Amino acid sequence: MNYAHKQSPKLIVYVEDGRLGTENNLTENVIRPFVIGRRNFLFCDTVAGANASASLYSLLGTAKANDIEPYAYLRTVFTDSPQATSVDEIEALLPVPNDSADSA
Repeated sequence: MNYAHKQSPKLIVYVEDGRLGTENNLTENVIRPFVIGRRNFLFCDTVAGANASASLYSLLGTAKANDIEPYAYLRTVFTDSPQATSVDEIEALLPVPNDSADSA
């Protein structure tokens, strides 16, 4: 009962916000490749390696969520990032939805 009482604020948000789904299958499907393969990652035995791996998976997950082909995106980033000299040029390399240019 104590656990349920402590979780009640989260339950209230869920009930009041109709945008929230009843399951987290989409999130689990996105992180599944990372969870399955984490034992096989070369440098994840260190905190720095785990942080680098998490950053890469986050970047690729964002690209996929925005319908950007990950391999082509990484080729662009690795090709263009050495020439970037400002924060704006680096931010321009972040994955954004393909239709965002049309809506601007």
